[in-house]
Amino acid sequence: MARRCGTTVHSVTQTRDFRIGEAADLLGVSADTVRRWIDAGRLPARRGDSADGPGHRTIAGPDLAAFATTFADVEEQQRHGSVSSARNRMRGIVTRVVRDGVMAQVEMQAGPHRIVSLMSREAADALGLEPGVLSVAVVKSTNVVVERIEP
Repeated sequence: MARRCGTTVHSVTQTRDFRIGEAADLLGVSADTVRRWIDAGRLPARRGDSADGPGHRTIAGPDLAAFATTFADVEEQQRHGSVSSARNRMRGIVTRVVRDGVMAQVEMQAGPHRIVSLMSREAADALGLEPGVLSVAVVKSTNVVVERIEP
């Protein structure tokens, strides 16, 4: 639920628990991986009454958020060997490249996310960007819109 005050939107904070499958989707891993992390004590979970029935394990929203932050930092260092000020790195595959005389539009799929980048044709050619090439989209922006999804 959001309340509007002048031009500022204030959210009424309500955290919720996430099922293992939901956590897996958000983290980009399998449900089995999430279960192994829980069993190893890396990700806190609790058993209780859930929509799936009694005894199913769920993960508290704040716990999942803290784990996701730590997980992302470790993954970035392992994949890239360094950390930059651009915090948003999404690995994917190039799906389409449209070139003209000066510019190139490069589309890639990073998990469920379609990313489109406009760059110089020279840069696209130098990187060898063609459909099927593995790539990393590095996003650094001061203007990112975040919307809340209501369950």
